[in-house]
Amino acid sequence: MPLTDIEIKNLEKKTHELRSLCVDTVVWAGSGHIGGSLSAMDILTILYYKYLNIDPSKPLWEDRDRFILSKGHIGVGFAPVLADKGYIDKEQLKEYNHTGSELGMHLDSNKVPGVDASTGSLGHGLPIAVGMALAARINNKDYKTYCLLGDGECDEGSVWEAAMSIAHYKITNLVTIVDRNRCMIDGPTENVMSLEPFAKKWEAFGFIVKEVDGHNFTELSEAIEYALAEDKAPVVIIANTIKGCGIDFMEDNYKWHYGGLNSEKIAQSKESLEKYYKKRVKGA
Repeated sequence: MPLTDIEIKNLEKKTHELRSLCVDTVVWAGSGHIGGSLSAMDILTILYYKYLNIDPSKPLWEDRDRFILSKGHIGVGFAPVLADKGYIDKEQLKEYNHTGSELGMHLDSNKVPGVDASTGSLGHGLPIAVGMALAARINNKDYKTYCLLGDGECDEGSVWEAAMSIAHYKITNLVTIVDRNRCMIDGPTENVMSLEPFAKKWEAFGFIVKEVDGHNFTELSEAIEYALAEDKAPVVIIANTIKGCGIDFMEDNYKWHYGGLNSEKIAQSKESLEKYYKKRVKGA
C-alpha cells in the first residue's frame, strides 16, 4: 500500500531526529563516518519504522526480519536507530567508539542487540544476506532479509559473486539496496573505480532494477513494495543519495566520508539540518 500523508509526515520527523542524533553521536565519539550515515538515513528510517518485522524486546526472535548493514562503517548512524528503537540505551551513544564501549566503530553482533551481522570489511554483507535468505527458504520461514550496501563497496568482487548466487537460486525473499551517493573515501566513485553503467550491470546479473531518489519516502516505499511482491526474479533498489545529506557544507563532498566536528561545525550542522527538514516538510 502507498504511504499515507501521515506516515510520510512521521517518517520525515523521525529521519530528522535521527540525523540530529547522528551528529550528536559523532560529537560524543570525537569523529565518525558521518557522510555515509547521513546519505543512508532515509533508507534506514523507512526500513526500521515501516517495513522491518522486528521486536526490540526479542532481538533474537527466530521469525524476525533480518537486516544486514553491509556498509558497516556507518555504525555512527546505525547505532542511533537501534537506540531510538529500544535495542540499546540512548545513554550508550555517549560512549560510542570509546575504549571499553560495547559500541565500536563497526557494530559487533555479539555485543550490540539488534545487529544481525558484524560487518565493516566491505563486500561481506550481501554474501551473508544470501545465506540468511536461503536459510529462511530451507526452514520454511516467512521472514525477509534486507541488505544495504554502499556503492563504493561494489568494487568488491564478492558483491558480484553474491549477486550471481541470488539470481541463480532466485532468492526473492532478499531485498538488496545500494546507497548510491557516488562518493567513497578516496574520491568520487566514478574517478576511483567507475561503476557505470551501474544499473545495467545488475540487470546483466539477472536482477530487476528499481532506481529511486533515496531521500524520497514515496519512491523508496514503492520500490520496496515492488521488491516484496516480486517472486520471479530478485530486485535491487539503487537509491540515489547525497553524501552528507542535510548538512550543506558536507553534501556531495567525499572528504566528509569521515570526520569530526568542532563547536562551530556543530552549530552549523544543527542549523543546516533544521533548514533541510523545514524544506522537506514544506515540499512533502
